[in-house]
Amino acid sequence: MNYTLGIDIGSSSVKVSLLNLSDGSSAASAFYPAEEMAIRALKSGWAEQDPEAWWENAKLALADVLKKSGVSKDKIKGIGISYQMHGLVTLDKLGNVVRPSIIWADSRAVAIGDKAFKDLGAEYCLNNFLNSPGNFTASKLKWVKENEPEKFEKIYKVMLPGDYIAYRLSGEMQTTVSGLTEGIMWNFTRGELATELLDYYGISKDLIPAIVDTFSEQAVVSSKVATELGLEAGTPISYRAGDQPNNAFSLNVLEPGEVAATGGTSGVVYGVSETISHDPQSCVNSFAHVNHSATQKRLGVLLCINGTGILNSWLRRNVAAGMSYPEMNDAAVKAPVGAEGLLVYPFGNGAERVLANAEPGAEFKGINFNIHNQAHLLRAAQEGTAFSFKYGVDIMSEMGIKAKVVRAGKANMFLSPLFRQTMSNVLDAKIELYDTDGSLGAARGAAIGAGLYSSPSEAFEHLKCLEIVVPDKDQSAVLGVYEDWKNKLIF
Repeated sequence: MNYTLGIDIGSSSVKVSLLNLSDGSSAASAFYPAEEMAIRALKSGWAEQDPEAWWENAKLALADVLKKSGVSKDKIKGIGISYQMHGLVTLDKLGNVVRPSIIWADSRAVAIGDKAFKDLGAEYCLNNFLNSPGNFTASKLKWVKENEPEKFEKIYKVMLPGDYIAYRLSGEMQTTVSGLTEGIMWNFTRGELATELLDYYGISKDLIPAIVDTFSEQAVVSSKVATELGLEAGTPISYRAGDQPNNAFSLNVLEPGEVAATGGTSGVVYGVSETISHDPQSCVNSFAHVNHSATQKRLGVLLCINGTGILNSWLRRNVAAGMSYPEMNDAAVKAPVGAEGLLVYPFGNGAERVLANAEPGAEFKGINFNIHNQAHLLRAAQEGTAFSFKYGVDIMSEMGIKAKVVRAGKANMFLSPLFRQTMSNVLDAKIELYDTDGSLGAARGAAIGAGLYSSPSEAFEHLKCLEIVVPDKDQSAVLGVYEDWKNKLIF
């Protein structure tokens, strides 16, 4: 039997899975660290991580997987990488990290991107980049240029987090078109680098590494690293994608009209379109999906809510100390629909694109000390998170993407029966839950990229739906609470 590895670089942890290609099952998986990885915030709105921490945790998880599975290294035929989107990794000529990575949750570059949007012209940016430069990777690099010129001068290449892990495995500095689009460094009209934005920012295109196809033998594991990790030298790295395109891919969401969702630290609804289009307000964003090409247009339209799972973890630390997440879910259902007037706005984790990059902070509105208790707080938080998804999905619908069936992995927020039922009710959609995750998706992508699976249909032959959630008797009440929530939203 042959296998492929999937490495998923999240902001909370790094997960590695080994996929059995004969039946599509997970031969072994592991994640590190046991507690969430640190995110450094030297100032309000900042969020940084050390790329070396990703690498060290990936090595630990890989070692566990190899030990658990007992699979011979020569049976591992490919490696796929999924990674947290929009992060900036900077390397010098020796391949050393110049500064900590400015990750997706960092909002320091909002003003820089907004100015570029105004100076280059909204119509020009949206027609060519499909997005405002906003708080994306190119704008973060411009921030480094303006504020840390001595560090900027040392930069040889810029990468996304997954590109960095591929570099550590292979020694090759590379990226993908999909990755460049998430950094707003790709011109869709011309099908090439967005040199006009780079020129405006005073950034040389020479800082961009070589471009490789998402599904392809991009590079191979070097001899030195193979010895260190217990892998076979020459094992191909044959897939890489940002976490949200990859999450959609892991759920076999590849064709127009298909929709995926996830509810980890941040929450995402991701729909596929064949139309090169944009949101005029850039509140939801369009990127090249994993199967986008010059001849087959496949755009991923992404709605991101920064404060979803992180709100739940905050509540666990500060409101529900000593409780597990399942215990919190059980407590939440003790409060009625609408939590007796308590509304929660989960916008406390940086600038929210869905709110036009506003940063209003999280809010608990309408607390009554004579009525509300822990159960009300927990329920209102899950409802407010679902309502924030609905708010963004309504924007996506204006772009022609109708979320009537939403696929999600049965993990994170979707482990909560209350959350997934509220989502189904407020979206008026069927929620399909699957036993998969980003690391397994990356492993399937690696198998396609290495030619071990002939097509996505073969890769997903064994993917089974675990549960289906449909709107229930509480839908009318939930929709009424949502209208109240939306009407009181201020940003």
